[in-house]
Amino acid sequence: MRPGAFGCTICTIVASVARSEPMRDDDPLLNARILAVDDDAALLNVMRHQLAAAGYTAFYAVPDAASAPARFREVRPDLVVVDLHMGAVSGLDVIASLGPAIAAEGLYLPVLMVSGDLTADARRQALSRGARDFLSKPYDADELVLRIRNLLEMRFLHGEVRAQNRSLEEKVRERTRELDRANLEVLERLARAGEYRDDQTGHHTRRVGELAARIGFALELPADLVGMLRMAAPLHDLGKIGIPDAVLLKPERLTEEERACMQTHTTIGAGILSLGASPMVRLAERIALSHHERWDGGGYPQGLAGEEIPLEARIVAVADVFDALSHDRPYRAALPAAEAIARIEGSAGTHFDPAVAGAFLRLRP
Repeated sequence: MRPGAFGCTICTIVASVARSEPMRDDDPLLNARILAVDDDAALLNVMRHQLAAAGYTAFYAVPDAASAPARFREVRPDLVVVDLHMGAVSGLDVIASLGPAIAAEGLYLPVLMVSGDLTADARRQALSRGARDFLSKPYDADELVLRIRNLLEMRFLHGEVRAQNRSLEEKVRERTRELDRANLEVLERLARAGEYRDDQTGHHTRRVGELAARIGFALELPADLVGMLRMAAPLHDLGKIGIPDAVLLKPERLTEEERACMQTHTTIGAGILSLGASPMVRLAERIALSHHERWDGGGYPQGLAGEEIPLEARIVAVADVFDALSHDRPYRAALPAAEAIARIEGSAGTHFDPAVAGAFLRLRP
């Protein structure tokens, strides 16, 4: 040791070991891992006995300060005790070298600095550089144990609070997911209610969602986006709720006025879904509004063209048209699957995004 060496104070410390009262065997703090860094092996041995008398057995001595970071990563201690003045490496150097490892732990990790240097400057340096407490040599065993216990209590309480915060955050996320699912269920039921009016099975929305997801995978979209697409796509015709039966179920060709009325289902659906808080509902809003836009700009309601049309709407456009062509509708019978596929292929680059149509054709539904 450098300044603060205290000669025969080891005798005083050893004598004080007998006064340290052992803690209860069921005390969880007794399992704490304590890493002590000091260039005096004899003092480390004394500290080991002091802490063992108090019930702490997970004690790791590091007489070589330079090896402290490696030993820290190996032990992953709950508390570090370090001498301020050692050889070429000081206690402050040790704290600095442990900084990255302590940060990686992501928890409150207390450092107890011990020193025979009783000056105020020594305390200020230690505390300002990351030490949580300062213990002067020669120290009493009882005081050492109490200070270590106080620091460990803070460490474990910090861990408990962090665990509780994580639990609360997960509960909030789960509650948010539950609310999203509940909201989507309501919206899906509304969509199915509208779908039943011109689809006797009411399965069109589900089929469009599944096919849109398959196209999304064929386009190598991220899995989480494809999952949202599968759930949001069935809401594409939600706005049909607002279309009169005389128009929606008319078996003959629609008049210009009736066609204009039918086209409003896009803006009605988007209006119902507008201002949604969840990403999924916002995705469904974009789909509802734009799934009748055309790649060449001849669609509705906004006349968007090319990549101005949201990708999710371009995907649903293909899925929606194929499903409509291949199933009976009030105004016509279903087409054979091969003919429906041919129509999609023939409309790539005009009605449909060529890349999306290509992904659909690779599926050969």
